[in-house]
Amino acid sequence: MLSTERDFKRGGERSPIPSQGEVEGKLLMFEAVAVTCLQELLAKTQSRLVPRLRRRLISNLKERCAPLKLCADDEKAAEEFALQLLNAALEKAEDERAG
Repeated sequence: MLSTERDFKRGGERSPIPSQGEVEGKLLMFEAVAVTCLQELLAKTQSRLVPRLRRRLISNLKERCAPLKLCADDEKAAEEFALQLLNAALEKAEDERAG
């Protein structure tokens, strides 16, 4: 797994760039956390949760993009990608909850 202490470990100085496996492992971890949290939320809350999640996601994304001074097209692309990720996680959470 990707480690922030890589340089302090023996041999870490020779491989400062994470391997593809390390990156894939980290992404898998993020997906597992997101899907697990969404499953719990969907199981215990009302149907108005998803629109609230989308609004909050867009708001948080705008806050994080502001310091980067992205152009309008890049901000829009980031927003669309984030919503696609949310939709994919929601679908996976629903599928796993139903199955």
